[in-house]
Formats: sequence, C-alpha cells, structure tokens
Amino acid sequence: MKLKRILFSGTLSGSMLYAAGAAAEEGAGSFLDSIADVNSAVNSVVWGVPALALLAFVGILMTVLTKAFQVSHFGHWFKKTIGAVFSDKHVTTHTKDKSISQFQSLCTALAATVGTGNIVGVAGAILVGGPGAVFWMWVMAFLGMMTNYSENVLGIYYRRKNSKGEWSGGAMYYLRDGLGAKKGCKTIGKALAGLFAFFCLVASFGIGNMTQVNAISGNMQNVFGIPTWVTGAVVLILVGLVVVGGLKRIAAVTEKIVPFMVILYMIGTIAIFFVNISHIGAVFTSIFKGAFGAEAAAGGMVGYGIKLAIEMGMKRGVFSNEAGLGSSVMVHSNSNVKEPVKQGMWGIFEVFADTIVVCTLTAFAILSSGVIDLDTGKLADAFSTLTKNDLVATVFEQKFGFIGSSFIAVSIALFAFSTVLGWSHYGTKACEYLLGEKRTIPYRILFVLLVFGGAVMGDNLAWELADTFNGLMMIPNLIGVIVLSGTVAKITKNYVSRHLRGLDEKPMYSAFPDVEMEQEAAPATDEDD
Repeated sequence: MKLKRILFSGTLSGSMLYAAGAAAEEGAGSFLDSIADVNSAVNSVVWGVPALALLAFVGILMTVLTKAFQVSHFGHWFKKTIGAVFSDKHVTTHTKDKSISQFQSLCTALAATVGTGNIVGVAGAILVGGPGAVFWMWVMAFLGMMTNYSENVLGIYYRRKNSKGEWSGGAMYYLRDGLGAKKGCKTIGKALAGLFAFFCLVASFGIGNMTQVNAISGNMQNVFGIPTWVTGAVVLILVGLVVVGGLKRIAAVTEKIVPFMVILYMIGTIAIFFVNISHIGAVFTSIFKGAFGAEAAAGGMVGYGIKLAIEMGMKRGVFSNEAGLGSSVMVHSNSNVKEPVKQGMWGIFEVFADTIVVCTLTAFAILSSGVIDLDTGKLADAFSTLTKNDLVATVFEQKFGFIGSSFIAVSIALFAFSTVLGWSHYGTKACEYLLGEKRTIPYRILFVLLVFGGAVMGDNLAWELADTFNGLMMIPNLIGVIVLSGTVAKITKNYVSRHLRGLDEKPMYSAFPDVEMEQEAAPATDEDD
C-alpha cells in the first residue's frame, strides 16, 4: 500500500511537473510569438514602402541641393577617389597618429557593405521582384550616392577626438551637435543620437556578426562538408586576432582583403558574362521591361508587378550599400582627410562600387544563365526549386562544376568575414558613445565570443530582430541629414568654389573652431590642390 502511494505520488508529481513544463513552454512560445508579431509589424514599417520613399526623397533632395554632384562632377570625384590611389601617396600612406588613410577607410566601409547581400540579396530581389528589380536597384544606388556623400560630409564636419586621440564621428555626433544646435532641438538631438547608437549596437551583434558567420558556416558545411562548429572556432580566432587590435589592425586587414575579394569575385562574374555574352541584349530588355511592368501586362497584374520590382530592387539596394543607414560614416570619420567633401566623394564611390559594379555583375550572371526565364521573369521550370541561397551557386556550378560552387562558397565566406570586421568598428563606436571608452573592450570581447554562436545557431527570431534594428538606424539618421541638408549644400558649394573655380574662400573643415584651427594648421597635401 505504501509502495502504491509512493508510485501514485511520484506519478502525480511527474504529471504535474510535465504539465507545468508544458504550460511554461507554451507560455514562452506565446511570448516569443508575440515578440515576432510586434517585430514583424515594426519591420514592415522600417523596411516598408514609406521608409523606402523617405530614402528616395533624401537622395533626391541631396542630389538637387548639390546640383547632381555625382553626375556634374563625375570626373572629379572619380579622379580624387579610386584614381588617387595610384597617384596620391597621401590617400594610401599609413598614418602615425590614431587616424587611418582614406583608402583604408574606404576598404573598411566596403568590408561592411560588400557582404552576402551582394550575392544572396541580389538573387532574392530577382526571385521576388523579377529582372526589373535590378533597374530599381540602380535607381536607389544613384540616389544613395548622394545620401552616403551627405552622411560622410556631416561625419567629418561634426567629428571630435576622444581621449585616445582617435576621431569619433557618425550620425550620433551630427544629430547631437548638428541637429541639437538648432533652436529648441537640443533635447531631440540628444535623444535621436542615443537611439541611433543603441540601434547600431544591437544590430552589430546580429546583422554585423552572427548572421554573417552563420552564412559562412552553412556554406562551408554544404559545399565542403566542414562541421559548423569547426568553422565557428576558426572564424572566432581570426576575428579575435583582428578585432581586439582595434581600428588600426582592422583597417590594415581590410585594405588587403577587400580589394582581393572584390577583384576575385569580379573575375568570376565577368567570366560568366563572357560565356553568356550572346544573351546580354535579352538581359537588358528583361530588366527594363520588368522595371515598368511590361512582363506582367499579359497576366493583368501590371501594378502588382511594378510594386514588387520597385520594392525589392530598392530594398535590396539599400541592404547592399547601406546608404541612408548612417553606418559606414563611423569609419569614414576616422580618415586622415581634412576636407568633408573629400570623404564625401569616397562615399559616392563606395555606393558605386558596391551596387553599380558588384551587384550588377551578380545580376547579369543570374539573368544570362538561363536559370531565369527572361520572358516571364520567373525561375525556369528546370530550376523551380531553387532558393535565393543556392541560386548563384547553381549558376556557377552549371558552367564550372564543383569549382564554380566552391568559388561562390569562398566568395560568401570572404564577403561575410569582412562584414564582421567592419561592423565590429561600428558597434565599438556606438558603445563608446553610449557607455564610454572603457566599455569598448568588454564589447569587443562579447562581439568575438558571439561569432561562435552565430556559426552553430540556425535561423531564428534573433535574425529578424537584428534586421529590424538595422533598419531602425535609418530613421534618426535620415532626420539628421534632412535637417542638416543646408549645411551639406554650403560645404559642397565652398569646396567647389575653392577647388574647381579657383575662388579665394575660407575653407569649411569643421563645425568646431578648435578643430577648424587644427586642420588649417595641418601640413598641406595633394588633396589640397
């Protein structure tokens, strides 16, 4: 009898514990579902049509106010950016102080922007929006050139040095010291600056770290059979060796890895281009037809087809080059440049290289391969099961076999790894602004440790939340650019008057008198010509 009571009691207790556990699990599931629902609603706003329209508006505004600088002074900015790499030692020479060279700032910025979005993102845009999405990607890049230009101009103009003598700049500084200096805007300026830094800090762990490493480990396992934990351990060590060394070491690595990976990928995509060169006319035709809904006309869905093409093209364009998010300005602000416009021109080239060059080559490789039916804009019947994650690999595998799929796996690994390095600096600067310089070391340690978690974790809510926080950075940043658009126009006019028209005007180097005097006293360089 006693045994029965014990068994009954044990069974009852076990049942109660099981029921309690099930209830807790159900409660946790409901809680996570609620978070997912809220995040989905917020995400649809920050990455929805209104936000994309705001991005386009800012690009148009800055294009008008600067008199279409990206077109009217194309030769000048091209000569002073990538052209200067081969003619101006000041652009590439390593500095002895805490700043980095202009070329290093570009490479570190490109390290963060040239990522999986240039491969997987473009594939996703075409799968959902059709070939026409590529046209709208170009439109967003054209406008994004001047948005990124404006961010970099403001970043240099409002940057300050921290106690270590390192430049600190970014949206949080021109929001606090630029927008905040406007009458009655001190509080709102500080609030928006704090929000931007917080959103950036959170996004750095997700979009800038774990999702990128997850892409690396997934590809290494799928193509080469390497366990995810092995990839995670290797990437953790590599990231740790670079990130703990600070910006100088990050810049030293990215200036070597970024040109190599971009040129390597360009060679591969150009090879596909020449193999399929007979289809180029059809590719261009499908892009322009799809952009304006001509392909959907037969199905009576013209409006919907145009909407998808515009939305996906613009969204993936922003995902790729990050113009408007205010992210890359945090590393551009560390440049040894004096002229705000000089660094602004590097911002123009950054968007040009990322979207107009790299993304376009990816798109041409996909559209010329036969994987997409150019008449319908959809996947060809033989490839109907492909997803955005394996589309580009399939294109290369078709032409080059295992070497082709291996090439894409290695490209994604390089792109994603470089993105982690670039975003580690963004997160560090956001942490410095919010918590002070002393907290940046614990941040870097945590950032490195999360690399392993990203390698072994599957898709979950964390990725979606990180995507939302990445988009949330855009809102305060664009508010700052709009409010300070007149300042950008004045600085641009000042630069054009002095350097292109030969007028004798006082330079506009900084919003702060002490920094202005310091820059004026600095030795003249080739950039001052």
